[in-house]
Amino acid sequence: MSLYVTELRRLAKRRLTRLLLVLLVLGLAGVATAFSFSSHQLSKEVVAAAQAESDAQYRRALEDWKRTVADCDAARARGENTEDRFGPDCGREWQPQPEMFDPKWNLPYQFDFRGEFPMFIAVFAGAVALFAFIVGASFVGAEWSTGGMMNLLLWRPKRLAVLGTKLAALLTTVLGVGVVLGAFWTLAFWLIGTYRGTTAEVTAGVWRSIGLDGLRALGLILAVGAVAFALASLGRHTAMALGAAVAVFAISEIGVRIAVGVLGVPFGERYVLSTYAQAWFLKRVQLLNYDACQFAKGQCEPAELLVTWQDSALVLGLGGAVVLIAAFWMMRRRDIA
Repeated sequence: MSLYVTELRRLAKRRLTRLLLVLLVLGLAGVATAFSFSSHQLSKEVVAAAQAESDAQYRRALEDWKRTVADCDAARARGENTEDRFGPDCGREWQPQPEMFDPKWNLPYQFDFRGEFPMFIAVFAGAVALFAFIVGASFVGAEWSTGGMMNLLLWRPKRLAVLGTKLAALLTTVLGVGVVLGAFWTLAFWLIGTYRGTTAEVTAGVWRSIGLDGLRALGLILAVGAVAFALASLGRHTAMALGAAVAVFAISEIGVRIAVGVLGVPFGERYVLSTYAQAWFLKRVQLLNYDACQFAKGQCEPAELLVTWQDSALVLGLGGAVVLIAAFWMMRRRDIA
């Protein structure tokens, strides 16, 4: 039996992998189920009721306005000062208009598959990436901490081949989980849009865009799993990956934000990792620098900087590559015992 197949089976049979997979499936199913109850399909009866409510609101507002104008005229006839309370013309210029009462404001929420599903792809990617991180870190971390890696290297003394095969087994498993659950995730929200929302204007171009979003999500999930694997291998323990993740979050999301704010660095958010993660999904993120404006001279357009998904691929890709290269380099050079 090949080492790759053996590692696939070992990863699939681990209790932690199975437990996290069950929790992942239940969590995603719970999100989709709960969200389905918050969406409502807008039937003709619902739209008509919203229009009727808007008309009623307009009539009540018009009656209140007429009453206010009449009270003002009566007070003015008695010689009272009404300008401070009602304005110079007793508020006649504030007459409610029908267009001020849009029926859309009275409609219940309706899920729009075309406009909102990309956001749920990001939610899906975050959940599966967390699964990939924990599974990836524990898969190799447990091997190091329990001595399983040393025993395996006695059987297969080629260190880089062993580590690479383990990584390949992990990425294959994560990819399979992501593709299968992603297909069910898409189907679930398509059904929500069909029966409790709207799937209007979903063209072939929209599906291509959704497909590209899904590919970016899978790329991020695989990268997270690979980085977690490499960190745990570097530290020879699962805790190394978890500790590094906490440290990166604290430094990037707290330390860097505080530092660039105190120093007044223009476009400080370009030094924060979450900006690149956001740009990876949204295709681009616009950063604004209002400090460049001189409001004393009138209206000012703030300076802007665009962070694109290509920038995210460069930053996140280089970071992941450095960690992986370091893990394989250390695997080759250090003492295994």
